[in-house]
Amino acid sequence: MNLPLDSLPGFGKDSMDAAMKSFGAVSQSVQVIVAETADFSKKSFEHGAETLEKILGAKSLDKAVELQSDYLKSSYESFVAQSQRLSELYADLAKQVFKPLEGFAGKFPAAPFTSQAGN
Repeated sequence: MNLPLDSLPGFGKDSMDAAMKSFGAVSQSVQVIVAETADFSKKSFEHGAETLEKILGAKSLDKAVELQSDYLKSSYESFVAQSQRLSELYADLAKQVFKPLEGFAGKFPAAPFTSQAGN
């Protein structure tokens, strides 16, 4: 089975439309990922600064160690939550990128040039 030559311009237009949709999805998803990362960074920095002020104002070494321990625990938990959120965003990005291209897999024959090999 060969591809009819008159269908090739349609493939070009369809593939360009799919590529543009895919590019739009990438652009939107990257903006969300960047905003999410910037927000996490800002919150993390503020939390660290607040904790440092509390540690410097602590009346005893035990209180300073307790504050630092609480900070490390909450930082770890927020990092894990942020990592899970980003992995979800990246998975959604991959789905959105390939969604416009799904229909092309069935349009091409498995071996488009087999009948021309004998000529």
